Amino acid sequence: MNGATATPRLRSARDRKSKPPPPRPTNAHLPNGANLLNGAVPRPRDSPDMTQKRSSSTANDICCRLGNAHFLKWRARDVLGVLRYHPVPCAFAASVLFFMAVEYTLRMIPPMAPPFDLGFVATTTLHQLLAARPALNTILAGLNTVFVGMQTTYILWTWLIEGRPRSTIAALFMFTSRGILGYATQLPLPEGFLGSGADFPVGNVSFFLFYSGHVAASVIASLDMKRMQRWELAYTFDALNVLQVIRLLTTRGHYTIDLAVGVGAGILFDSLAGKYEDGKKTAGNYVKAQNMVI
Repeated sequence: MNGATATPRLRSARDRKSKPPPPRPTNAHLPNGANLLNGAVPRPRDSPDMTQKRSSSTANDICCRLGNAHFLKWRARDVLGVLRYHPVPCAFAASVLFFMAVEYTLRMIPPMAPPFDLGFVATTTLHQLLAARPALNTILAGLNTVFVGMQTTYILWTWLIEGRPRSTIAALFMFTSRGILGYATQLPLPEGFLGSGADFPVGNVSFFLFYSGHVAASVIASLDMKRMQRWELAYTFDALNVLQVIRLLTTRGHYTIDLAVGVGAGILFDSLAGKYEDGKKTAGNYVKAQNMVI
């Protein structure tokens, strides 16, 4: 009995294998040109009922999300906790509201009028002092040039002597960006500019106003000093940078916006240089690992 029943089963299996597979449908047999060979499945057209159900489901999902909104769970103690534990963002929020009110009520500067600069207003007395004493202006300009030389020397020292190129890379990034932006929007020289042949760039030549390379380079050098825990030198550079800012405003050598962006540019390009170094180290480790595997 077992041998009799096994034979037909084997034959039926052979018969099934020997039968040719049914022909697959082509694009011509499928709606909308669907191709089953490429794994595409024809999608039936939605009926009006299905479309209505989907729209109602989407509306219910939106209502559910709005019903579970984060701010609906706030309590009075949560709001007070924001003021207590996050004072800096709260101060920023208040400043945004304040400057929105200022912006919407402030009159624009007429096209032919000189720009308004709050830093110039704050240094009016010092400006008059230097204008009346050209020799003092020249001495301060010479000291400023010495400080620029100190920045340059330190930045190159970290690369050529200590073998740490991050500050040099940051300075290259920064001055390239300054050249592009300074040329793209060339600001007019401020009224009352007190130039000096001893100032940097030496010779009282033309220069880009936006943004201040003096300030940005000083920030780059100071950040490196702090990373190396050279605190006294870093604080000295920060103090000299503040004095440099006051002198540039006093001589009308830069607008306030030039100096503020110079600080941000120094921080930004130092960070980008660090990311560049990290990326190169990661790529180098990957190449070494590949060579070891090979």
